Amino acid sequence: MRIVPEQLELSRELPVVVGNVDYLMFQKRLERLDELLRLSGLEEAYVEQRLSAWREEGRKLATTEGRAYQEPSGKAQARYQKMCRQALRCNLARQLTEKEYRKFSRRVAESPLLQWFCRIERVEQVKVPSKSALERYDKMASESEIRGLVDLLNRQAVTEWERLDLAKAVALDVYFSDTTCVKANIHFPTDWVLLRDGVRTLMKGMKLIRKHGLKQRMPAPDLFLRQINRLSMEMSQSRRRPDSAKRRKATLRQMKRLTKVVLEHAQRYVLRLQKEWEQTDLSEGEMKGIVRRLQGVMEQLPEAMRQAHERIIGGRQVANKGKILSLYEPDIHVIVRHKADAEVEFGNTLLLAEQTDGLILDWELEQAISRGDVALLQPSLERVKAVIGQYPRAAGADRGFDSKENRRWLEAQGIQNALCPRSPQELKERMGDPTFRKIQKRRAQTEARIGILKNDFLGRPMRSKGFEHRQKAVAWAILAHNLWLLAQLPGASEALKKAA
Repeated sequence: MRIVPEQLELSRELPVVVGNVDYLMFQKRLERLDELLRLSGLEEAYVEQRLSAWREEGRKLATTEGRAYQEPSGKAQARYQKMCRQALRCNLARQLTEKEYRKFSRRVAESPLLQWFCRIERVEQVKVPSKSALERYDKMASESEIRGLVDLLNRQAVTEWERLDLAKAVALDVYFSDTTCVKANIHFPTDWVLLRDGVRTLMKGMKLIRKHGLKQRMPAPDLFLRQINRLSMEMSQSRRRPDSAKRRKATLRQMKRLTKVVLEHAQRYVLRLQKEWEQTDLSEGEMKGIVRRLQGVMEQLPEAMRQAHERIIGGRQVANKGKILSLYEPDIHVIVRHKADAEVEFGNTLLLAEQTDGLILDWELEQAISRGDVALLQPSLERVKAVIGQYPRAAGADRGFDSKENRRWLEAQGIQNALCPRSPQELKERMGDPTFRKIQKRRAQTEARIGILKNDFLGRPMRSKGFEHRQKAVAWAILAHNLWLLAQLPGASEALKKAA
């Protein structure tokens, strides 16, 4: 879809700030990042993607309503383009500053620099995006669209570096990869806490239905909430008593009885809401949202009760494969890490691949249980070739990526194998090769790159809910990281000034 010209608006100049080196460095980096967005065409590519999706959504809506589709006016398209530019810049600036929508909205209101970068500064007044608008901006594009922007930037950094005003090309010499766990934003998955969460969610849903006029005969919902809170306190305090095992079993049996009663009430309320929702002031979409939320919990509670019974009363282990870790996040897994700060973590496996300068070349957030590092290497390198047009000259990774199949595949593709071998004897022999030793020494920095991405860009914990939103959050973080990294590399204009 063709981009229409947009009217330029008057804006104020940035204030001159002295005495704070950190601010001046941040300003310089943002100015370079703004330049990269324009030179690379990322901003225009994002607007074009969003315009195509906007037009397609309009066609689908017209078909659903049984009317002819009408092309949007130039004025309406210009407004949408302006919003898309603001959305892209707000998403990037939020990754670099405050991750929370509310805090970032306040930060923009306070900062003329961020107002300039996000293209919202005006002479007469500044209209700052609200937290709700920022959430919509965050979820506008799909993960594949954001990945396309990262691929476009990486391809230009390697093959069209003059376009980005870089002093030299970003080298595709060595590919470094590692995996980590992106922790989900959940509490520690204690079995009996799942019952407490389920009862609370169902009761809050029933209170909402009753508030809108549909009531069934039952005790007051707050009574159930007080009972489950009391039992939760008893369960947590029972560990300190001599007969803790007996008390925990007795308390769990009471929690199970209460949960079954709440389930019966919830089922009756959901059925009545589905049949009589038109008698309330709820829209059909709101009704379906309430039903979907309650049914999602109701379907899992029986298994959660069985799981708690097996662990606490039966004293038997439950396999990680079928374990419920959260009633609200079905796509997270138990990931055994054997790290100093955590023996196990709860979330999704993330593969991260970078090159020598730290530019992230590829990534993959695993929705299912990870197939293991060995299975991730070849698809990742193939994605790199599809984007850049060539394989890296060498590949370095830890021993988790090493296998006979990977060694044969790397040799067949003409990629130097610098994977750490599993055999200590073979590792000792290969450390005699200066190139292998250099790559293995540099590989340790990939751990630091993972730490930078998780701590400075994703945030700990990452607050996105649902696997799809976590995928988008990772993609936005990598796009912001790569732009931020390229913004600090020497530019061609800087090199010419120094040479002069």
